[in-house]
Amino acid sequence: MSTDTPASAPSESTADRYLAVQRSDEFAGLRRALRGFIFPMTVAFFLWYALYVILSAYARGFMGTKVIGNINVALIFGLLQFVSTFVIAWLYSRFANRRIDPVADRIRAEMGEVTHEHGPRG
Repeated sequence: MSTDTPASAPSESTADRYLAVQRSDEFAGLRRALRGFIFPMTVAFFLWYALYVILSAYARGFMGTKVIGNINVALIFGLLQFVSTFVIAWLYSRFANRRIDPVADRIRAEMGEVTHEHGPRG
């Protein structure tokens, strides 16, 4: 066991580097863009779901209205919940590919360069 300190100790700790990235304008823009998509989309989905639940509870006549054969409005609304979930996931995937991933990759590459200069990541 040795009590010697390493000759090439990093001048800046890993925690300090991560805090510097977190405080950067680029990271703040990334978080703002992500929140700008996620919060409105989440609110829209919850309102859509709440409409379905409220109509199912209080507008039974409307929800029971037959559309085609035994298919009623409630069944269509229920199936549209699944459709809206997949549409939101698809929209997020497109949004992330265009706006989030390039910035995150750039930040990750910069962090990789910094951590690579100071040795392997832990």
